[in-house]
Amino acid sequence: MNYAQLKKQTIGLLNDIRCILYPDVFDADAAVHDLDETKDRIRANFLECLCFLGYEGECSSVVDKVFTELPHIKELLETDVQAAYEGDPAAKCKEEIMVAYPAFEAISTFRIAHVLYELKVPLMPRIMTENAHSKTGIDIHPGATVGPYFFIDHGTGVVIGETTKIGEYVKLYQGVTLGAKSFEVNLDGTLVKGNKRHPNIGNHVIIYAGATILGGETTIGDHCVIGGNVWLTHSVEPGTTIVAALEQVNKTKPTSFRP
Repeated sequence: MNYAQLKKQTIGLLNDIRCILYPDVFDADAAVHDLDETKDRIRANFLECLCFLGYEGECSSVVDKVFTELPHIKELLETDVQAAYEGDPAAKCKEEIMVAYPAFEAISTFRIAHVLYELKVPLMPRIMTENAHSKTGIDIHPGATVGPYFFIDHGTGVVIGETTKIGEYVKLYQGVTLGAKSFEVNLDGTLVKGNKRHPNIGNHVIIYAGATILGGETTIGDHCVIGGNVWLTHSVEPGTTIVAALEQVNKTKPTSFRP
């Protein structure tokens, strides 16, 4: 195996797992006809990838953990679909959300990849989320923590960093960035890895299009509304609405015009 094969096989594994969760939604060509056969294929392919990557944990336990987590992943995804259906008046049915909405493509990928990230599986979770990123324009790092009832409306240009923590009932619009304010540097000039760099978003928060929220110490409290194009590097108290300041324009009385 080489890295090109690893990438292809990882994306195939993602499709197989999502087909187990929603066989009528994801990749009809790979739909689950025999669940045991599909699980055997997933196990074999996973073990091959983990062996290539030199995974230091118990490889077989990783696959067992993924299968164990599938009901919980589906439970979370059902809340995400519900949030989308309730949050978008254009949604005619839940099936439309699962088949046509880029958010469900990105979030369903993230929920699976996050399990692998938590198990410290190298590279594979990032391949999964970057595949979704290339399809949808939504970039969710597999290390982020995201609660239930999560909805991204439209979605293009959304960025959610590795150490972001998002509560429940959170809604983002296109172009939102939950990013790092700055990067700590070691004495040798290399970047410090693994520290908290990205913001915390509370429960029942709405963040409108183009807003940028930065910094590991930045917390957006519960029930906040962050308006479009807002730039935040400081925390916001619960129940607060933040809007971008409007530029004051001095208007002069128009002069009369005579033909």
